[in-house]
Amino acid sequence: MKKKNKPIWESRIKGNTSNTFQKVSSSIDIDKRLFKEDIAASIAHVEMLNRQKIINFKIKNKIVWGLKKIQNQIIKKKYIFDFKDEDIHMSIEKKLFEIIGDDAGFIHTARSRNDQVLVDLKIWMTNSNDKLIKMLNQTIKSILLIAEKNIYTVMPGFTHLKNAQPISFAHYLLAYVEMFERDKKRFETNLNSLSENPLGSAALSGTSFNIDRNFTTKKLGFKKATGNSIDTVSDRDFVLEFLFTSSVCAMHISRLAEEFIIWNSDAFKLITLNDKVVTGSSIMPQKKNPDTLEYLRGKVGQSYGNLFSMMTILKGLPLSYFKDLQDDKKFVFETFDTIVNSLKVLNEVLKNFSVNKNEMLKLAKKGHIAATDLADYLVKNLNYPFRKSYQITAKIVNYCEKNKKNLSDLSLKELKKIEPSLKDDVIDVFDLNKSINSKRSYGGTSFENIKKMIKKYKNA
Repeated sequence: MKKKNKPIWESRIKGNTSNTFQKVSSSIDIDKRLFKEDIAASIAHVEMLNRQKIINFKIKNKIVWGLKKIQNQIIKKKYIFDFKDEDIHMSIEKKLFEIIGDDAGFIHTARSRNDQVLVDLKIWMTNSNDKLIKMLNQTIKSILLIAEKNIYTVMPGFTHLKNAQPISFAHYLLAYVEMFERDKKRFETNLNSLSENPLGSAALSGTSFNIDRNFTTKKLGFKKATGNSIDTVSDRDFVLEFLFTSSVCAMHISRLAEEFIIWNSDAFKLITLNDKVVTGSSIMPQKKNPDTLEYLRGKVGQSYGNLFSMMTILKGLPLSYFKDLQDDKKFVFETFDTIVNSLKVLNEVLKNFSVNKNEMLKLAKKGHIAATDLADYLVKNLNYPFRKSYQITAKIVNYCEKNKKNLSDLSLKELKKIEPSLKDDVIDVFDLNKSINSKRSYGGTSFENIKKMIKKYKNA
């Protein structure tokens, strides 16, 4: 380590590695963000070595002092990252030699880069999962604030993007609360996979040194040590789980973005985006484009790509460690950054749009969206089988279309021409507010249900 830019294995490998391979195999530009985790894990490791009388107190203190000095240099941006050092782990170890001399060599006793990389990544991912959970909580809070103001905002619910049944806009928003709550649970579940400490597995077979894995487990905030050293160094299930969870979350964000793009369009006009979250056109002066939403919709592809890239790497990989696994950090970091930015952008959009309530109500009055309520009325009041009620209702809808009328425009006399048994109260069926409020089944769109669900979410 006294010669500049020479790797630790120079005593075994004769000659220099080709510059081309050094550049493509170096991951330091990516994994340098693990420096705090790497130093924390190294400090825990040498403290354990000292407790176990594997290294003495003086050497332990020298190493800890050197590591803290390195951390301080990196934080103050006085540290030079060199791609020839390959990764952050070797970079820090090399710098430690420069600071404290040959005693730095004790840092790697009873440890391999294989378990070292994993402990760093798991600590980083634990903190990252926690951050995403907090950001999702903020997103949910923002949606609930909007929902509270729109409990009585009537809009059409869609299937196949066609008017289907009347709903509350708040009920629509709460659908995304459910999605983001599931995302939160998945990120919380990921924390279980991240709670097993890989440190002490060494290269693949464990170590002959009398180490104490329970000490480093507690010191680093893990719940338990991993149970099989071979599986430990080859396991990337926790990476796949994070990438999958992030991809599902990105998909939910994309779906909301897509709907807002449609609703903001001149064809729908159900919402209006504030100027803070739109851009202009280079040629058409009148345009206000929903580029923020299109950004959210487009970014999901990157998350999917990283997930499938990692799955492809793992699909035929024998045990235990291979260079193929190096890209795991790249995929994790890229995906994390994408989700963080997407949630930030989404929260900006949620703060900067307005609901066009009149347009929503106007659209809800089209498409005969109370037809199902009429069919249900026939079942309840005339004791008809639902299929017969469906056929009668279809005839009434056909009559409306032929005569260019809405269901609510029909008189009792017109209705009785098709179904003579109908009574005066059938007219109430076409009241959109009454239709919404009749959906009292748990999870339905009734106003009282919505109020209860908002309260439930806020108290969760």
